[in-house]
Amino acid sequence: MSSDPRRGLPRTDDVAGDARLAAAVARLGRAAVVAAAREVLADLRSGAAPLDTADLDTADLDAGADRAGAEVLLDRVVAQVLHALPGGASSLRPVLNATGVVLHTNLGRAPLGASAVTAMVDAAGSTDVEFDLVTGARAQRGAEVLADLRSATGAEAALLVNNGAAALVLATTALAGVGPDAGEVVVSRGEMVEIGDGFRLPELIRSTGARIREVGTTNRTRLTDYTEAVGADTRAVLKVHPSNFRIEGFTAAASVAELATLPVPVIVDIGSGLLRADPLLPDEPDVASTLEAGADLVTCSGDKLLGGPQAGLVLGSAELVERLRRHPLYRALRVDKLTLAAMQATLRQHLLPGGSTPVSEALHVSSAVLRQRADRLAALAGGEVVRSEGRVGGGAAPGVPLPGWGVAYDEDLAVALRRGDIPVVARVEGGRTVVDVRCLPDATLDQVADAVRQAGRRLTTEGGTSCSS
Repeated sequence: MSSDPRRGLPRTDDVAGDARLAAAVARLGRAAVVAAAREVLADLRSGAAPLDTADLDTADLDAGADRAGAEVLLDRVVAQVLHALPGGASSLRPVLNATGVVLHTNLGRAPLGASAVTAMVDAAGSTDVEFDLVTGARAQRGAEVLADLRSATGAEAALLVNNGAAALVLATTALAGVGPDAGEVVVSRGEMVEIGDGFRLPELIRSTGARIREVGTTNRTRLTDYTEAVGADTRAVLKVHPSNFRIEGFTAAASVAELATLPVPVIVDIGSGLLRADPLLPDEPDVASTLEAGADLVTCSGDKLLGGPQAGLVLGSAELVERLRRHPLYRALRVDKLTLAAMQATLRQHLLPGGSTPVSEALHVSSAVLRQRADRLAALAGGEVVRSEGRVGGGAAPGVPLPGWGVAYDEDLAVALRRGDIPVVARVEGGRTVVDVRCLPDATLDQVADAVRQAGRRLTTEGGTSCSS
C-alpha cells in the first residue's frame, strides 16, 4: 500500500542549493530563493498545491530508499520554485495582452515601442538630464523632450509631470491659487467626472485649495452659463472631455472656441493624449486642434493614445506654462530621467514620416492582417477562428468598436493561460475563452501557441476539459 509521497519532499536547503537555481540566487539573492522554496514546499506538504507523483514509487520514497525517485521529486519541486520566482529583479511579470483592449489599464496601458525601451535602458545610468556637456553648467531638465512636444503639437510651451491627474491639478492650482485668497475655477456640471479608482474630479481640484464654481446641468451647459458665472473671483474656466462615458440625446455643450471668448484662461483636459486628429477616432479631441480652437492650456495623459510612458502633459501659452513651472507643486510632480527618455523616443516616432508606436499599430491594423494572425494561431494551437470586437480602452473613445479576429477555446482555458510561464490574458465571453490577436504582433504568435498548448496539457493533467473549442 502506498504511503503519502509528501514525506519524500526534499529539505528547503536542498532545494535552494540546487544548481538550477544558481542564476536566480545571483539575480534575486539567496534569501528570496529560500523564501520561495519554503513557500512552495509548504503548499505541497499542506496539499494547497498539487504534487505530480506519476511514475514514482511512493512507498520507496517514504522509506527513503528510491534515490532516483527522490531526484525526480526534487526536479519537480525545483521547477515549481522557478515558476514561483519573478522573471527578474522586479515582481512585475510580463504578460501577453490577448483581450483586444489596446490600452488595458490593469495591464499597464500603452506598451512602449522598442526605441522607447532602448532609450530607458540607455538613461538608466548617469546621464546629462540637467547638465550641459559643452559648458559644464546646469541645463534645463528635459529641454529636448519639451522641444519635441512643441514640434508635435504646435504648442508655445510644454511641461511633463508624472500623470494626467497631476497635470490637471498643477494647472488649476497654479492658476486659481490656494488658501483664503484662492479663486474660482468654473466647470460644467456635466463634466464633473470620476477619473478612475474612485477619484473624482471636483474632489481632486478641491484638495489643492482651489474653489469650484459649477454651471449648467448634467446634460446641457451653454456659453451663457459660463458668461454669467465668470466674475472677479474667476481664475480659469475648465473644460473636461468625459472620456470613459457618453451622454446622448437632449444635450448641449459650449465649444472650446466659444469658451476662448471669455476674459479668463481656458484649461481643457482632453484626457487621452491624442496629439493630432485621427479619422479612426472622430470624437476624440486632440492637442493640436484644441490649441488651435483657442485653449490656453491643454492637459492629458502620456500613456494612452500618445503611446508613451506614464506621464501628464501640459501644453499651451508660454506665459501660463512658465507660471506652472515656477509653482512649488511642480517640483513634486516632475518626471524622472527614465520617463523623459521614453517620452522623447515615443515623440520622435510620431514625428518621423510614417512612424508608429505599438498603440497606433494595434489601433490601425487591418482586418486582413488580424485574420491572418488568427488563422496562424489556430493552425499552431487549434481552436476556432472567430470574429472578435476589441476596444481602445484607457477611458478613450468608449463608443468606438474595433472589429477584428480571435481564436476561441474552452472557457476553462482562460485561467490556465494566466498561470503559464508567460501569462496570456484572454477574454471570456459567451462561455468561451477568446484569444483576440489585435495586440499580439506576429512575433508573439509562437509564444501564444506554446502557452495555449501548455495550458491545455495542464487542464488535462488536472482533470479539466481539453483546449479545443
